[in-house]
Amino acid sequence: MGHKELIVCIAALGLILSAQEALAVAAPAAGSFAYDIYDIAVNDILKGPIGFVAGLGAVAYGAGLAIRQQIAGAIPALLGGGALLKADVIVGSLGILF
Repeated sequence: MGHKELIVCIAALGLILSAQEALAVAAPAAGSFAYDIYDIAVNDILKGPIGFVAGLGAVAYGAGLAIRQQIAGAIPALLGGGALLKADVIVGSLGILF
């Protein structure tokens, strides 16, 4: 192992050992200001008809691109549409670093 590889390995080990704990995001308590914003953004938009139609539209667009063999555009559209359809689950499982 050369001198440069040793330095890279030590730096990578230092980054791994300095990682912080990730905690899941919880919905705010009912009645707070943050809950009103969360309720509108997640419950009314993402889990509501707007999020469903947008996610379904992205999946349909991605499927149309895949049929035309435009895979470079189909993959992000399909992944984004699937993520938008499951956005409420993703929002609840995201972690934040302190």
